[in-house]
Parts: sequence; C-alpha cells; structure tokens
Amino acid sequence: MSLSTLNRFGKITISDEAVRLVASHTAAECYGVVDLVSKRFSDNVGQLFNKNKLGKGVSVQTVGDAMYVEVFVILKVGVNVDAVKKSLSDAVRFSLETFTGMRVKRVHVNVLGIRV
Repeated sequence: MSLSTLNRFGKITISDEAVRLVASHTAAECYGVVDLVSKRFSDNVGQLFNKNKLGKGVSVQTVGDAMYVEVFVILKVGVNVDAVKKSLSDAVRFSLETFTGMRVKRVHVNVLGIRV
C-alpha cells in the first residue's frame, strides 16, 4: 500500500518502502539506539544473504490521511530508556511529517533489548 495526499501541487503518492527508509534512517541516528530489529521473518532471512537492510525495524500503517508507525530497536546500556523512546518518537514523527506532508497519528517504540 502507498500513501497518497492531495495538495496544490496535485496528487502525491509515496511508497511504504520510502516511508520506512526515512523512518529507519532517522531512528538509527538517534542517541542511544544501537540497532533496529526487524519483526518480519523475510527480512531476517534476507540479512543472511546480505540483502539490503534499509527500512528494517519499522512498520508503517496508513488509515485515511494518518500514519501509524512502529519502531523496533535495541538500545545502548546505561541510557535512560524512557528519554530515548520519547526522543526517538519525536524525531521519527517530525521526519515523516516533514517528508510526507501527512499527519503521523502515533509512533510506538518497542525496545527489544539492551546491548553494550
């Protein structure tokens, strides 16, 4: 499925993969994030064969003109988990709203582990 919006420039359609790429790139750059973890089995198999890892760890769902985003991360030891989750959520929301021009209704951050 893809995102579609209509503005003064016309109808704009953005693929879900492009949205996932932007979200995963933003999440990977946040302080305290060590890695993004994919929840899909096909992505994990693709990693074994050195396939493209971009967009992993992010799930995007659209309902009408709103987006719901889930991010799956592993954090660094010693960081304040709640502060990193809030910062990550805000950064992904801002990045996607700027990129797509659509409203992000919710960014849910799932911490799947802590790593040194």
